[in-house]
Amino acid sequence: MTTSRLITCHSILQLDLNHPHAATALTDAHQMHRTVMAGFKNWVPDGERDARAQLGVLSTWSADLKTNTLLIVVQSRVRPDWSPLPRTALRQPADVRNIDLPITTGDRYTFRTVVNPVRAVRPTNTPGTTHPRGPSKRLPHVRPDHVRRWFEARLHPTDTTQHQNHETGHIGADADRATLAIRMLPPVESDHHKGLKISRAEIRGTLTVTHPTNFTHTLTNGLGKARAYSCGLVLTRPTSS
Repeated sequence: MTTSRLITCHSILQLDLNHPHAATALTDAHQMHRTVMAGFKNWVPDGERDARAQLGVLSTWSADLKTNTLLIVVQSRVRPDWSPLPRTALRQPADVRNIDLPITTGDRYTFRTVVNPVRAVRPTNTPGTTHPRGPSKRLPHVRPDHVRRWFEARLHPTDTTQHQNHETGHIGADADRATLAIRMLPPVESDHHKGLKISRAEIRGTLTVTHPTNFTHTLTNGLGKARAYSCGLVLTRPTSS
């Protein structure tokens, strides 16, 4: 029986939405990114374009408007220091946990992920040419049934011999398709990057590990696009059976 290990760090941040720092992060995707990266000062040289990827930073957030609480979960390869965040913005001290999780074929997990489900659309041929011109465009899936198909295409059933395909992103697990729940979320935008608009969908359900190495890769590196903007982190919890 194949076993892999997920070694990472999780931070749980609870921010007060009445505080300007948290309120701005909720309304601006770039500010949310800055809030998440605030815990990783000096780990890589300033200006590194792939700093987030080097540090293995993934995040997800949700807002409880009844209690005015912004919950942010951050995953990283290194242990962060959240002291740069305004103390008055935090409802309680950051909860930072080291994770060392063995993953074995057949393990079952309930999961939640917020993804940026997009499809690549190639340009059509122009009159008088035989090949399309220009780069392909990424267009968002905006219907739950389309998001479901997007996700199911990345599953890894037990009756296949597929290995990790980085283009389609097979995740090393199969899902109980009958219990998959898809919910479209509001897109996020930013005044800092004009034209930035990220479509989002929440997916919940149960996964069974079919390829531990691939599944660990998915948990470590995330799923889909827009990972710098709090998409792609797959949160799991072992099931009781």
